[in-house]
Amino acid sequence: MKLYLIGSMQATIPAKFVHGKSLPFFSSSLFGSCLGVRKLKTLTSLERKRDNRGLDVKQMAWRMEKCDGNGMGIGEFGVLRPAMEDYAQEAVKAVKAGKVIVVPTDTLYGFACDACSMDAVHRIYEIKGRKYTSPLAICVGDVEDIQRFAVTDHLPNGLLNSLLPGPVTLVLRRGVSSILEKSLNPGLESIGVRVPDYNFIRLIARGSGSALALTSANLSGHPSSLDIKDFENLWKYCAYIYDGGVIPSDRAGSTVVDLTEPGSYKILRHGSAKEETIGILERHDLVANANST
Repeated sequence: MKLYLIGSMQATIPAKFVHGKSLPFFSSSLFGSCLGVRKLKTLTSLERKRDNRGLDVKQMAWRMEKCDGNGMGIGEFGVLRPAMEDYAQEAVKAVKAGKVIVVPTDTLYGFACDACSMDAVHRIYEIKGRKYTSPLAICVGDVEDIQRFAVTDHLPNGLLNSLLPGPVTLVLRRGVSSILEKSLNPGLESIGVRVPDYNFIRLIARGSGSALALTSANLSGHPSSLDIKDFENLWKYCAYIYDGGVIPSDRAGSTVVDLTEPGSYKILRHGSAKEETIGILERHDLVANANST
């Protein structure tokens, strides 16, 4: 860690974000044509500035103009932080305290909270102006965690690890052993599960010891957010807003696929990775449901 002077403020920034030498990074933009096949590429300092895993010094300086020296938002706004590992534990504490936070993912910015805190879940619905009949997905830290919340034993070996982490939401049956609160998405026997290819939110999910309820950070019916400026009017309703820069994606969100039935799949939303997802599903001998889009 090094201390840098940004305007009239001091900011502590990990050395990896400012050193000129190349460092290895995993980036979703560097994946091959098939989800689950990672290619390691060494990024130059210029390329790292465009990567959504962190902010370079100039970008952080611009975004900190609206904050005091401690990263506190001015006026009635929430607390603005860079989406860096140093702040993951702070985010975990906020989630465990029943707060709503905003985090970047590999597709969009999202509102997140403890999926087992109904007060926090209801707060997300209020912030978005979302109908309570519209279900929320959950986010877990690792593929191995999915079985705590949903039924996976009917899926082909290796399928989950081929799809995830990545821009895909899997709709699975909860099952009787799910530790999710029954009041989350009441009346539904299924749950959408994400493992985003974004380390910061995965650190928070792991640290929470549970799952995060996750939905796009925008008013219901409005365009999804790729930059924290897209939903600046909603900052004041959230405990923390974690800034990962502009997410290099379209606004299609994750591809949503129903895997509740053994041997078949159904695409519920095309999202940003439909073709790659279908390719993986069919290589694992799953066939499209007749009603699949």
